[in-house]
Amino acid sequence: MANRIAPLLFAAAVLLLVGFTALFQVRETEVAIRTQFGEIQGEQYGPGLHFKWPFVDQVVKFERRVVTQNYQGETFLTSENKGLIVDFYVKWRIKDVGHYYRTSGGVEEIAGSRLGEIVKDGIKSVVAKRTLQEIVIAERTAFTGDMFGRASEAVKELGIDLVDVRVQRIDLPDEVSGSVYQRMQESFRALGNRLRAEGSAEAERIRAEADRARTELLATTQRDAQRLRGDGDVLAGRIYSAAYGKSAEFYSFYRSLQAYRNSLGKDGDVMVVSPEGEFFKYFNSAGKH
Repeated sequence: MANRIAPLLFAAAVLLLVGFTALFQVRETEVAIRTQFGEIQGEQYGPGLHFKWPFVDQVVKFERRVVTQNYQGETFLTSENKGLIVDFYVKWRIKDVGHYYRTSGGVEEIAGSRLGEIVKDGIKSVVAKRTLQEIVIAERTAFTGDMFGRASEAVKELGIDLVDVRVQRIDLPDEVSGSVYQRMQESFRALGNRLRAEGSAEAERIRAEADRARTELLATTQRDAQRLRGDGDVLAGRIYSAAYGKSAEFYSFYRSLQAYRNSLGKDGDVMVVSPEGEFFKYFNSAGKH
């Protein structure tokens, strides 16, 4: 009985081993290809469980997520033939896994190196068209936008998709940074002086126009005020004349009362006048009326 069970167990073990080696799993973050003696037999295996020929096929898995690679201390020449040190990083991911495997052997370092050279060529062409000052004052997006399209087309031959390229730092070599910054300071100082001079001239013009407008406004106002005052005096004289004409005696008496109020009854006042004078006419004639 034992002699019959042993072959069955062995056959079951062989079948289990064959079945186990005929299956392979791809995770959500991976993409895989199937090769046979170095030749690709199947590609673009997505997440899930897949079959292969046991002991013959090999499965190579790659990262399908975005990969970030940094490149530091790369030197480029401006249109003035001045060195510029640029640090940048690149984000990419596999688009065509079969093409990626054929061009780079599936080695991420090789693909990153070739990608870096393509991006460097793009940055070199952009930097070579600009002066140092144009690069320093330019927006980073404007600096990288020109070469991003070219690099995106060029990396398709690697089977990858270029997601983003960003410049992290732009610096100058130590031997030229001092003189360059000094020239830039002089340039900005001259620009500042010119703008201040233009501002002063504009301020003088505005002040002169304001003073002229003020003078014209005051002259017009004084002219109108004198005209209105003259019209008021004429009207007042006309009213006084009409009132005086109606009762000349009462008007004379009222004017005398105003004179008495303004002249008499104040502390320390001394008046030396004749009682029979015109000023005391109504005092002298009070008992007669």
